[in-house]
Amino acid sequence: MSDFFQNGIVTTLHNLSTRSLESLEAELHQISKQKPMALVLPCLYSELEHPALQKIISELNGATYLDQVVIGLDRASEAEYRHALQYFQQLKIPHTVIWNDGPRIQNLQNRLKEQGLAPTELGKGCNVWYCFGFIQSLPHIEAVALHDCDIITYDRALLARLLYPVANPRFSYQFCKGFYARVADGKLNGRVSRLLVSPLVRAMKRVFNNHPFLDYLDSFRYPLAGEFAMRVDVVKTLRIPSDWGLEIGILTEIYRNHSTKRVCQVEVADNYDHKHQELSPDDNRKGLSRMSTDISISLFRIMATLGAVFETGTVRTVKATYLRIALDLIESYSNDAAINGLKFDSDAEERAVETFASNVLKAGKTFLESGEDLPYVPSWNRVLSVYPTAPNDLATLIAQDTKDFSGDQPRRVASG
Repeated sequence: MSDFFQNGIVTTLHNLSTRSLESLEAELHQISKQKPMALVLPCLYSELEHPALQKIISELNGATYLDQVVIGLDRASEAEYRHALQYFQQLKIPHTVIWNDGPRIQNLQNRLKEQGLAPTELGKGCNVWYCFGFIQSLPHIEAVALHDCDIITYDRALLARLLYPVANPRFSYQFCKGFYARVADGKLNGRVSRLLVSPLVRAMKRVFNNHPFLDYLDSFRYPLAGEFAMRVDVVKTLRIPSDWGLEIGILTEIYRNHSTKRVCQVEVADNYDHKHQELSPDDNRKGLSRMSTDISISLFRIMATLGAVFETGTVRTVKATYLRIALDLIESYSNDAAINGLKFDSDAEERAVETFASNVLKAGKTFLESGEDLPYVPSWNRVLSVYPTAPNDLATLIAQDTKDFSGDQPRRVASG
């Protein structure tokens, strides 16, 4: 059972284990008659080969309040796309598979790129951007959730609790972020959140005198959670980062555009585990090392847009302050693990912090040397101002792909 403590400036909705999933889904089913809901699943083709996605599909078949599931498929050949269309036939809810690597979507990408309106990098951010574009071709959808396809411990209660705060007409939330405990195999997980993001945000709070944005970011229990939901009008205004800074970048966009009173976080699972990545301390282009670098660059960039001034000395101060805070936190995590009977490797934790500290410094230098980067994908509002039919054109291309490569009519095609 969770606590019910509220801290920070973002409302926290807890799981006090007093309401059944059946009751929650029954209410969502009633709400969906007036406020249709959709789910976005950014997916690598390789994830079709893992049991996590199979379980997710099985669970989602019980989420009958959903009106549409949008699957953004990355890194798939034509044969793999054909297989994916067959694979997702197991999903009984109306769904659409977007073949991001297909020639039709790539041609659209090139047309948008000529006008400076397309993602410049492939990856999760680009995938999510196209999924959100398709959602806008479905004008009846009023709330949309997103989660990853590698959740080993998936239970559809996660989705119900994620959507409820933004779907419930009695609530005023525009955006909801999921959180959960990261414990699996008898040990604490979530190293990037525990050992990088939290101490780095707190280090910046010291250096920049408790900036309100940092107070906001520090209010989230798990800022790197890939699970969030929002009212659909929020989607058009988002400028999505194209790298590993996606989750932090979206929180930033919500902060810029909405009152913190319209933002909440909700406990969506008692425990959570997904596919793990290696630390890769010797190569900051891979694994958690790359993730930590991208996130650090994102935070430097965000703070600069909020008026923080960075020089080489500032970056070194942030890194030194981060290192001290992170090392102090290791003792707290060690004690937490001990009282709960969990394994804890202090040496591995300190090695991770040393890797992250090195990457914070590298990220700061990279930021100072590349001030003209445009890391955000243009918002759909900007795209629509130049290309008003873009979402419907995208939907038509997706429908043509579905028809040509499956032999079946798509389950739902947006009207032009």
